[in-house]
Amino acid sequence: MSRKYFGTDGIRGLVGEFPITPEFVQKLGWAAGRAFRRQGVCKVLIGKDTRISGYMFESALEAGLSAAGAQVLLLGPMPTPAIAYLTRTFQAQAGIVISASHNPYHDNGIKFFSGLGVKLPDDIELSIEELIDAPMTVVDSAELGKVSRVVDAAGRYIEFCKSSVSSSITLSGMKIVLDCANGATYKVAPSVFRELGAQVVVLADQPDGLNINAGCGSTHTQALRDAVVAQQADLGIAFDGDGDRVLMVAPDGREIDGDELLYIIARDLKRRDKLQGGVVGTLMSNLGLELALQALDIPFVRAKVGDRYVMAELQAREWQLGGENSGHLVCCNHTTTGDGIIAALQVLQALKRADETLDQALVGLTKCPQVLINVRLKGEIDPLLNSAVQQAVATAEASMGARGRVLLRKSGTEPLVRVMVEGSDAAEVQQHAEQIAQVVENVCA
Repeated sequence: MSRKYFGTDGIRGLVGEFPITPEFVQKLGWAAGRAFRRQGVCKVLIGKDTRISGYMFESALEAGLSAAGAQVLLLGPMPTPAIAYLTRTFQAQAGIVISASHNPYHDNGIKFFSGLGVKLPDDIELSIEELIDAPMTVVDSAELGKVSRVVDAAGRYIEFCKSSVSSSITLSGMKIVLDCANGATYKVAPSVFRELGAQVVVLADQPDGLNINAGCGSTHTQALRDAVVAQQADLGIAFDGDGDRVLMVAPDGREIDGDELLYIIARDLKRRDKLQGGVVGTLMSNLGLELALQALDIPFVRAKVGDRYVMAELQAREWQLGGENSGHLVCCNHTTTGDGIIAALQVLQALKRADETLDQALVGLTKCPQVLINVRLKGEIDPLLNSAVQQAVATAEASMGARGRVLLRKSGTEPLVRVMVEGSDAAEVQQHAEQIAQVVENVCA
Protein backbone atom coordinates (compact mmCIF):
# COMPACT_ATOMS: atom_id res chain seq x y z
CA MET A 1 0.00 0.00 0.00
CA SER A 2 1.16 3.53 -0.74
CA ARG A 3 1.32 5.97 2.15
CA LYS A 4 -1.07 8.91 2.26
CA TYR A 5 0.68 10.99 4.95
CA PHE A 6 4.03 9.42 5.86
CA GLY A 7 7.06 10.20 3.72
CA THR A 8 10.54 8.68 3.93
CA ASP A 9 11.16 10.47 7.22
CA GLY A 10 7.81 10.91 8.92
CA ILE A 11 5.38 13.70 8.11
CA ARG A 12 6.83 17.12 7.32
CA GLY A 13 5.72 20.45 5.86
CA LEU A 14 5.07 24.14 6.36
CA VAL A 15 3.58 25.02 9.75
CA GLY A 16 -0.08 25.96 9.41
CA GLU A 17 -0.53 24.15 6.12
CA PHE A 18 -2.03 20.67 6.02
CA PRO A 19 -0.93 18.30 7.40
CA ILE A 20 1.30 20.34 9.74
CA THR A 21 -1.62 21.85 11.65
CA PRO A 22 -2.67 21.48 15.31
CA GLU A 23 -5.85 19.67 14.33
CA PHE A 24 -4.08 17.08 12.22
CA VAL A 25 -1.27 16.52 14.72
CA GLN A 26 -3.79 15.96 17.51
CA LYS A 27 -5.56 13.39 15.33
CA LEU A 28 -2.17 11.84 14.48
CA GLY A 29 -1.39 11.51 18.19
CA TRP A 30 -4.74 9.85 18.82
CA ALA A 31 -4.31 7.46 15.86
CA ALA A 32 -0.80 6.56 16.98
CA GLY A 33 -2.00 5.97 20.52
CA ARG A 34 -4.76 3.70 19.26
CA ALA A 35 -2.35 1.77 17.03
CA PHE A 36 0.21 1.30 19.80
CA ARG A 37 -2.41 0.30 22.38
CA ARG A 38 -3.39 -2.67 20.24
CA GLN A 39 -0.15 -4.19 21.51
CA GLY A 40 -1.21 -3.70 25.16
CA VAL A 41 -0.26 -1.01 27.68
CA CYS A 42 1.09 2.01 25.84
CA LYS A 43 3.85 4.39 26.92
CA VAL A 44 5.03 7.05 24.42
CA LEU A 45 7.92 9.52 24.69
CA ILE A 46 7.75 12.94 23.01
CA GLY A 47 10.85 15.02 22.25
CA LYS A 48 11.33 18.07 20.04
CA ASP A 49 13.89 20.45 18.61
CA THR A 50 13.94 24.18 19.34
CA ARG A 51 11.63 25.65 16.70
CA ILE A 52 8.79 27.75 18.09
CA SER A 53 5.98 25.59 16.73
CA GLY A 54 7.22 22.68 18.84
CA TYR A 55 5.26 23.94 21.83
CA MET A 56 2.02 23.86 19.86
CA PHE A 57 2.56 20.43 18.38
CA GLU A 58 3.78 18.95 21.65
CA SER A 59 0.47 19.95 23.26
CA ALA A 60 -1.52 18.64 20.31
CA LEU A 61 0.23 15.25 20.37
CA GLU A 62 -0.14 15.08 24.15
CA ALA A 63 -3.88 15.64 23.90
CA GLY A 64 -4.38 13.07 21.14
CA LEU A 65 -2.31 10.40 22.84
CA SER A 66 -4.05 10.95 26.17
CA ALA A 67 -7.46 10.71 24.49
CA ALA A 68 -6.41 7.31 23.13
CA GLY A 69 -5.37 6.14 26.60
CA ALA A 70 -1.60 6.31 26.09
CA GLN A 71 0.78 7.32 28.88
CA VAL A 72 2.98 10.24 27.75
CA LEU A 73 6.49 11.19 28.88
CA LEU A 74 7.69 14.64 27.76
CA LEU A 75 11.43 15.04 27.14
CA GLY A 76 11.55 18.66 25.98
CA PRO A 77 14.21 19.81 23.49
CA MET A 78 16.44 16.82 22.78
CA PRO A 79 18.35 15.50 19.74
CA THR A 80 16.40 13.05 17.60
CA PRO A 81 18.79 10.15 18.38
CA ALA A 82 18.32 10.84 22.09
CA ILE A 83 14.60 10.10 21.70
CA ALA A 84 15.49 6.82 19.97
CA TYR A 85 17.83 5.90 22.84
CA LEU A 86 15.46 6.92 25.62
CA THR A 87 12.55 5.09 24.01
CA ARG A 88 14.55 1.89 24.46
CA THR A 89 15.74 2.63 27.99
CA PHE A 90 12.26 3.55 29.21
CA GLN A 91 10.88 0.42 27.51
CA ALA A 92 8.28 2.58 25.80
CA GLN A 93 6.17 1.39 22.90
CA ALA A 94 7.19 4.39 20.77
CA GLY A 95 9.07 7.66 20.67
CA ILE A 96 7.83 10.71 18.78
CA VAL A 97 10.09 13.51 17.53
CA ILE A 98 8.74 16.95 16.64
CA SER A 99 11.31 18.27 14.19
CA ALA A 100 11.99 19.27 10.61
CA SER A 101 15.69 18.45 10.97
CA HIS A 102 17.81 20.80 8.84
CA ASN A 103 14.84 22.80 7.49
CA PRO A 104 14.07 26.44 8.48
CA TYR A 105 11.95 27.27 11.56
CA HIS A 106 8.74 27.71 9.56
CA ASP A 107 8.74 24.00 8.72
CA ASN A 108 8.07 21.22 11.17
CA GLY A 109 7.37 17.53 11.17
CA ILE A 110 6.54 14.44 13.19
CA LYS A 111 8.54 11.22 13.07
CA PHE A 112 8.29 8.04 15.08
CA PHE A 113 10.59 5.45 16.58
CA SER A 114 9.45 1.98 17.59
CA GLY A 115 10.18 0.52 21.00
CA LEU A 116 13.45 -0.79 19.53
CA GLY A 117 14.62 2.73 18.70
CA VAL A 118 14.26 2.33 14.94
CA LYS A 119 11.80 3.71 12.39
CA LEU A 120 8.29 2.25 12.60
CA PRO A 121 7.53 -0.91 10.61
CA ASP A 122 5.41 -0.34 7.51
CA ASP A 123 2.39 -2.14 8.98
CA ILE A 124 2.28 0.19 11.99
CA GLU A 125 2.57 3.31 9.80
CA LEU A 126 -0.25 2.04 7.60
CA SER A 127 -2.46 1.26 10.61
CA ILE A 128 -1.89 4.80 11.90
CA GLU A 129 -2.86 6.21 8.51
CA GLU A 130 -6.08 4.18 8.48
CA LEU A 131 -7.00 5.44 11.95
CA ILE A 132 -6.31 9.08 11.00
CA ASP A 133 -9.19 8.85 8.55
CA ALA A 134 -11.51 7.27 11.16
CA PRO A 135 -13.71 9.29 13.56
CA MET A 136 -11.83 10.35 16.70
CA THR A 137 -13.15 8.93 19.95
CA VAL A 138 -12.07 9.31 23.56
CA VAL A 139 -11.51 6.47 26.00
CA ASP A 140 -13.41 6.41 29.27
CA SER A 141 -12.20 9.09 31.68
CA ALA A 142 -10.70 6.48 34.00
CA GLU A 143 -8.54 5.23 31.11
CA LEU A 144 -7.22 8.58 29.87
CA GLY A 145 -3.44 8.64 29.51
CA LYS A 146 -1.43 10.48 32.15
CA VAL A 147 1.32 12.93 31.18
CA SER A 148 4.59 13.55 33.01
CA ARG A 149 7.91 15.23 32.26
CA VAL A 150 11.28 13.44 32.39
CA VAL A 151 13.57 15.78 34.32
CA ASP A 152 16.87 13.92 33.83
CA ALA A 153 16.60 13.16 30.10
CA ALA A 154 19.61 15.28 29.11
CA GLY A 155 21.87 13.72 31.75
CA ARG A 156 20.91 10.20 30.70
CA TYR A 157 21.75 10.92 27.07
CA ILE A 158 25.03 12.68 27.88
CA GLU A 159 26.22 9.62 29.79
CA PHE A 160 25.15 7.35 26.95
CA CYS A 161 27.16 9.39 24.42
CA LYS A 162 30.24 9.35 26.64
CA SER A 163 29.95 5.58 27.03
CA SER A 164 30.54 5.16 23.28
CA VAL A 165 34.17 6.23 23.80
CA SER A 166 36.75 3.86 25.29
CA SER A 167 37.65 4.68 28.89
CA SER A 168 41.28 4.83 27.77
CA ILE A 169 40.56 7.74 25.39
CA THR A 170 40.54 11.36 26.55
CA LEU A 171 39.97 14.47 24.45
CA SER A 172 42.31 16.43 26.69
CA GLY A 173 44.53 18.71 24.64
CA MET A 174 42.01 19.09 21.80
CA LYS A 175 40.46 22.46 21.03
CA ILE A 176 37.10 22.00 19.34
CA VAL A 177 34.59 24.52 17.97
CA LEU A 178 31.00 23.26 18.11
CA ASP A 179 28.17 24.66 15.97
CA CYS A 180 24.89 23.55 17.53
CA ALA A 181 22.67 25.10 14.81
CA ASN A 182 20.59 26.81 17.53
CA GLY A 183 18.93 23.42 17.66
CA ALA A 184 18.41 20.35 19.78
CA THR A 185 22.10 19.75 20.64
CA TYR A 186 22.63 23.19 22.18
CA LYS A 187 22.71 21.87 25.77
CA VAL A 188 23.93 18.29 25.55
CA ALA A 189 26.71 18.51 22.93
CA PRO A 190 28.95 21.03 24.76
CA SER A 191 28.60 18.98 27.95
CA VAL A 192 29.59 15.72 26.24
CA PHE A 193 32.81 17.07 24.72
CA ARG A 194 33.80 19.09 27.77
CA GLU A 195 33.25 16.16 30.12
CA LEU A 196 35.52 14.06 27.91
CA GLY A 197 38.29 16.62 28.37
CA ALA A 198 38.16 18.85 25.30
CA GLN A 199 38.48 22.61 25.30
CA VAL A 200 35.21 23.67 23.67
CA VAL A 201 34.18 26.89 21.92
CA VAL A 202 30.45 26.93 21.15
CA LEU A 203 28.59 28.67 18.32
CA ALA A 204 24.84 28.88 17.66
CA ASP A 205 23.74 27.72 21.12
CA GLN A 206 21.16 30.47 21.78
CA PRO A 207 17.90 29.19 20.25
CA ASP A 208 14.99 31.62 20.18
CA GLY A 209 12.51 29.46 18.30
CA LEU A 210 13.19 31.22 14.99
CA ASN A 211 16.95 30.89 14.45
CA ILE A 212 17.30 27.12 14.16
CA ASN A 213 19.55 26.29 11.16
CA ALA A 214 19.61 30.00 10.24
CA GLY A 215 23.06 30.61 8.75
CA CYS A 216 24.54 27.95 11.01
CA GLY A 217 24.78 24.20 11.53
CA SER A 218 25.71 21.48 9.08
CA THR A 219 23.90 23.14 6.17
CA HIS A 220 25.67 26.51 6.64
CA THR A 221 29.24 25.95 7.82
CA GLN A 222 30.91 29.25 6.89
CA ALA A 223 30.72 30.70 10.40
CA LEU A 224 32.20 27.51 11.83
CA ARG A 225 34.94 27.45 9.21
CA ASP A 226 35.88 31.02 10.04
CA ALA A 227 35.84 30.31 13.78
CA VAL A 228 38.05 27.22 13.50
CA VAL A 229 40.69 29.23 11.65
CA ALA A 230 40.41 32.25 13.98
CA GLN A 231 40.54 30.07 17.11
CA GLN A 232 43.38 27.94 15.72
CA ALA A 233 41.31 24.95 16.77
CA ASP A 234 42.11 21.32 16.06
CA LEU A 235 38.77 20.94 14.30
CA GLY A 236 35.17 22.08 14.15
CA ILE A 237 31.98 20.06 14.49
CA ALA A 238 28.63 21.11 12.98
CA PHE A 239 25.32 19.49 13.86
CA ASP A 240 21.97 20.05 12.17
CA GLY A 241 18.85 21.27 13.94
CA ASP A 242 17.83 17.92 15.40
CA GLY A 243 21.29 16.47 15.92
CA ASP A 244 21.18 13.43 13.66
CA ARG A 245 23.72 14.84 11.19
CA VAL A 246 27.31 15.94 11.64
CA LEU A 247 29.99 17.53 9.47
CA MET A 248 33.48 18.60 10.51
CA VAL A 249 35.93 21.36 9.65
CA ALA A 250 39.70 20.91 9.36
CA PRO A 251 42.15 23.41 10.94
CA ASP A 252 42.52 25.24 7.60
CA GLY A 253 38.74 25.75 7.37
CA ARG A 254 38.03 22.99 4.86
CA GLU A 255 34.67 21.27 5.29
CA ILE A 256 34.81 17.51 5.91
CA ASP A 257 31.65 15.76 4.75
CA GLY A 258 29.91 12.54 5.75
CA ASP A 259 31.76 10.40 3.21
CA GLU A 260 35.09 11.45 4.69
CA LEU A 261 33.94 10.89 8.27
CA LEU A 262 32.61 7.46 7.31
CA TYR A 263 36.02 6.59 5.86
CA ILE A 264 37.83 7.59 9.06
CA ILE A 265 35.53 5.48 11.24
CA ALA A 266 35.67 2.49 8.88
CA ARG A 267 39.46 2.60 8.64
CA ASP A 268 39.78 2.69 12.45
CA LEU A 269 37.42 -0.27 12.90
CA LYS A 270 39.23 -2.24 10.18
CA ARG A 271 42.62 -1.60 11.78
CA ARG A 272 41.32 -2.93 15.11
CA ASP A 273 39.55 -5.87 13.49
CA LYS A 274 36.23 -4.52 14.83
CA LEU A 275 34.46 -3.86 11.51
CA GLN A 276 31.51 -6.20 11.10
CA GLY A 277 31.01 -6.77 7.37
CA GLY A 278 31.40 -3.62 5.30
CA VAL A 279 30.02 -0.12 4.83
CA VAL A 280 26.65 1.00 3.44
CA GLY A 281 26.59 4.29 1.54
CA THR A 282 23.96 5.75 -0.76
CA LEU A 283 23.55 6.62 -4.41
CA MET A 284 24.98 10.04 -3.50
CA SER A 285 28.15 8.67 -1.87
CA ASN A 286 31.29 9.84 -3.65
CA LEU A 287 32.98 7.35 -5.94
CA GLY A 288 36.24 8.18 -4.18
CA LEU A 289 34.88 6.70 -0.93
CA GLU A 290 34.06 3.44 -2.68
CA LEU A 291 37.56 3.23 -4.19
CA ALA A 292 39.28 4.13 -0.90
CA LEU A 293 37.36 1.46 1.02
CA GLN A 294 38.11 -1.02 -1.74
CA ALA A 295 41.83 -0.33 -1.24
CA LEU A 296 41.38 -1.26 2.44
CA ASP A 297 39.55 -4.45 1.44
CA ILE A 298 36.32 -3.13 2.96
CA PRO A 299 33.08 -4.12 1.14
CA PHE A 300 30.87 -1.19 0.10
CA VAL A 301 27.27 -1.15 -1.13
CA ARG A 302 24.90 1.68 -2.04
CA ALA A 303 21.37 2.08 -0.76
CA LYS A 304 18.75 4.57 -1.89
CA VAL A 305 19.13 8.04 -0.38
CA GLY A 306 17.61 8.28 3.10
CA ASP A 307 18.54 6.90 6.49
CA ARG A 308 15.58 4.50 6.34
CA TYR A 309 17.19 2.73 3.38
CA VAL A 310 20.70 2.78 4.85
CA MET A 311 19.34 1.16 8.02
CA ALA A 312 17.39 -1.43 6.05
CA GLU A 313 20.53 -2.43 4.15
CA LEU A 314 22.59 -2.59 7.34
CA GLN A 315 20.00 -4.80 9.00
CA ALA A 316 19.65 -7.08 5.98
CA ARG A 317 23.43 -7.63 5.82
CA GLU A 318 23.99 -7.55 9.59
CA TRP A 319 26.60 -4.82 9.11
CA GLN A 320 27.20 -1.99 11.59
CA LEU A 321 28.40 1.12 9.75
CA GLY A 322 26.71 3.25 7.12
CA GLY A 323 25.71 6.76 6.22
CA GLU A 324 25.24 9.60 3.79
CA ASN A 325 27.53 12.37 2.59
CA SER A 326 25.14 14.84 4.23
CA GLY A 327 26.56 13.66 7.55
CA HIS A 328 23.80 11.28 8.61
CA LEU A 329 25.98 8.44 9.93
CA VAL A 330 24.80 5.26 11.64
CA CYS A 331 27.08 3.37 14.04
CA CYS A 332 24.99 0.32 14.90
CA ASN A 333 27.56 -0.97 17.36
CA HIS A 334 26.53 1.97 19.56
CA THR A 335 23.05 3.12 18.57
CA THR A 336 20.02 2.36 16.39
CA THR A 337 19.79 5.50 14.26
CA GLY A 338 21.86 8.35 12.86
CA ASP A 339 23.48 10.23 15.74
CA GLY A 340 25.65 13.30 15.15
CA ILE A 341 27.30 13.32 18.58
CA ILE A 342 28.02 9.57 18.60
CA ALA A 343 29.46 9.71 15.07
CA ALA A 344 31.65 12.71 15.93
CA LEU A 345 32.98 10.89 18.98
CA GLN A 346 33.92 7.85 16.88
CA VAL A 347 35.91 10.10 14.53
CA LEU A 348 37.70 11.83 17.42
CA GLN A 349 38.43 8.48 19.04
CA ALA A 350 39.96 7.25 15.75
CA LEU A 351 42.14 10.37 15.52
CA LYS A 352 43.31 9.93 19.10
CA ARG A 353 44.13 6.25 18.64
CA ALA A 354 46.24 6.93 15.55
CA ASP A 355 47.62 10.25 16.84
CA GLU A 356 46.52 11.90 13.58
CA THR A 357 44.91 15.13 12.44
CA LEU A 358 41.82 15.09 10.23
CA ASP A 359 43.95 15.71 7.14
CA GLN A 360 46.36 12.90 8.00
CA ALA A 361 43.48 10.47 8.56
CA LEU A 362 42.12 11.24 5.09
CA VAL A 363 45.32 10.68 3.10
CA GLY A 364 43.97 7.42 1.64
CA LEU A 365 40.77 9.02 0.31
CA THR A 366 40.70 11.07 -2.91
CA LYS A 367 37.22 12.34 -3.69
CA CYS A 368 36.02 12.59 -7.27
CA PRO A 369 34.65 15.99 -8.35
CA GLN A 370 30.93 16.00 -7.61
CA VAL A 371 28.42 18.76 -8.32
CA LEU A 372 24.96 18.86 -6.75
CA ILE A 373 22.38 21.38 -7.96
CA ASN A 374 18.93 21.66 -6.37
CA VAL A 375 16.08 22.67 -8.66
CA ARG A 376 12.83 23.70 -7.00
CA LEU A 377 9.73 21.83 -8.11
CA LYS A 378 6.69 23.78 -9.25
CA GLY A 379 3.26 22.28 -9.73
CA GLU A 380 2.58 18.60 -10.25
CA ILE A 381 4.97 17.96 -13.15
CA ASP A 382 7.43 15.11 -12.59
CA PRO A 383 10.56 16.19 -14.50
CA LEU A 384 12.15 12.77 -14.02
CA LEU A 385 9.59 11.37 -16.49
CA ASN A 386 10.13 14.13 -19.05
CA SER A 387 11.78 13.04 -22.31
CA ALA A 388 13.94 16.19 -22.58
CA VAL A 389 15.33 15.60 -19.08
CA GLN A 390 15.96 11.92 -19.84
CA GLN A 391 17.76 12.88 -23.06
CA ALA A 392 19.97 15.41 -21.20
CA VAL A 393 20.95 12.71 -18.73
CA ALA A 394 21.66 10.21 -21.48
CA THR A 395 23.85 12.73 -23.31
CA ALA A 396 25.92 13.41 -20.17
CA GLU A 397 26.30 9.72 -19.40
CA ALA A 398 27.41 8.95 -22.96
CA SER A 399 29.94 11.79 -22.85
CA MET A 400 31.54 10.67 -19.57
CA GLY A 401 31.23 6.92 -20.07
CA ALA A 402 32.88 4.96 -17.26
CA ARG A 403 34.55 8.17 -16.02
CA GLY A 404 31.42 9.50 -14.36
CA ARG A 405 27.81 9.06 -13.34
CA VAL A 406 24.57 11.07 -13.18
CA LEU A 407 21.86 10.83 -10.55
CA LEU A 408 18.53 12.67 -10.52
CA ARG A 409 16.18 12.22 -7.59
CA LYS A 410 13.37 13.99 -5.80
CA SER A 411 14.07 15.12 -2.25
CA GLY A 412 12.11 13.19 0.35
CA THR A 413 11.82 16.26 2.61
CA GLU A 414 11.61 19.32 0.32
CA PRO A 415 10.00 20.21 -3.07
CA LEU A 416 13.32 19.81 -4.89
CA VAL A 417 14.89 17.75 -7.64
CA ARG A 418 18.54 17.04 -6.86
CA VAL A 419 20.81 16.91 -9.89
CA MET A 420 24.10 15.17 -9.10
CA VAL A 421 26.94 14.65 -11.56
CA GLU A 422 30.22 13.02 -10.60
CA GLY A 423 33.30 12.23 -12.62
CA SER A 424 37.04 12.45 -13.06
CA ASP A 425 37.08 15.88 -14.74
CA ALA A 426 35.81 18.79 -12.63
CA ALA A 427 35.05 21.13 -15.55
CA GLU A 428 33.16 18.44 -17.44
CA VAL A 429 31.17 17.52 -14.32
CA GLN A 430 30.20 21.16 -13.71
CA GLN A 431 29.14 21.63 -17.32
CA HIS A 432 26.93 18.55 -17.43
CA ALA A 433 25.34 19.36 -14.05
CA GLU A 434 24.45 22.89 -15.14
CA GLN A 435 23.07 21.70 -18.48
CA ILE A 436 20.85 19.04 -16.90
CA ALA A 437 19.69 21.41 -14.14
CA GLN A 438 18.72 24.00 -16.77
CA VAL A 439 16.63 21.45 -18.65
CA VAL A 440 14.93 20.38 -15.40
CA GLU A 441 14.26 24.03 -14.54
CA ASN A 442 12.76 24.68 -17.98
CA VAL A 443 10.44 21.71 -17.58
CA CYS A 444 9.35 22.89 -14.11
CA ALA A 445 8.83 26.52 -15.20
